[in-house]
Amino acid sequence: MVSIAEPVAKSASRYRFILDQRGVLGSVMVAPAILYVLLLVGLPFLLAVYYSVSAYTIYDPTWRFVGLSNFRQIVNNSVFQETLANTFLFTFGSQFLGLVLGKFGALLLMRPFPGRKIVRALIILPWAVPIALATVAWEWMFDSLYSVINWTLISLGIITRSEAPNWLGNPHLAMLCVIVVNAWRFFPFAVVIFLAGMTSIPQDVIDAATVDGAGFWRRNYQIVLPMILPIVAVGLIFGIVFTFTDLSIVFLLTNGGPVGATSVLGFEGFQVGIVSGDVSHGAAISLFMLPVLFFVVIGMLRFIRRREI
Repeated sequence: MVSIAEPVAKSASRYRFILDQRGVLGSVMVAPAILYVLLLVGLPFLLAVYYSVSAYTIYDPTWRFVGLSNFRQIVNNSVFQETLANTFLFTFGSQFLGLVLGKFGALLLMRPFPGRKIVRALIILPWAVPIALATVAWEWMFDSLYSVINWTLISLGIITRSEAPNWLGNPHLAMLCVIVVNAWRFFPFAVVIFLAGMTSIPQDVIDAATVDGAGFWRRNYQIVLPMILPIVAVGLIFGIVFTFTDLSIVFLLTNGGPVGATSVLGFEGFQVGIVSGDVSHGAAISLFMLPVLFFVVIGMLRFIRRREI
């Protein structure tokens, strides 16, 4: 009688056995993200906290503890108060303008027309173009001598050459310019958010409202907008956080001028802490953004939870 040899089972790799455990594999996959946050966010944050309560400057690198005196000094400083007001105006002004443009852009892109797919792809361009390149182009359009906006207004007979505005030289117009540029950057993101929300609404709801006699405005502002408000609020949180901490547009377009009229907290913290070398006050200015954003985000998350449907 012939016996058939049974195949010998290979011994499983020790590492393979360990990675087969669900808890171990999950920890290994999450570890790089946790390490990234600890090294690139947590450690600089703790260092900024320590700088803000010390007397550290690049000219006197002492670690002497001074408590909250740096915060008291910057709060009582009129330049900081103006900068804080500018930051709120810049953030909420550009977000409001971006949302309005995004809403109308999404409404247009919801309608069928030839080349809609190409237009939907091109609408992302302001978001994809490097901010330095885009800001240089905007700077040329706002130039006091070669502004294409002024040339257009003069050609249309709306203003004369002597009445041409100095966009970046006037404090109010300069703030308007940085708001417009930031809204232009935020516009594609707002369009995507509105498109995602509007396409998720069942067509039956829109048809029922139309049968009940709801017109365009009632459908959009009493039915569609309340239903997509949680999605819009999430996008708005990202927009507010990124804009409140951003300094690139102000730095490249106006450098905080004229006379500090467009200076925002991120730019002021950079100027004081890095350019001037007063690291302790620069850190205190930068950390001032944290409680403001914390309360804004918490308030909006509570709003989203109440409006969830």
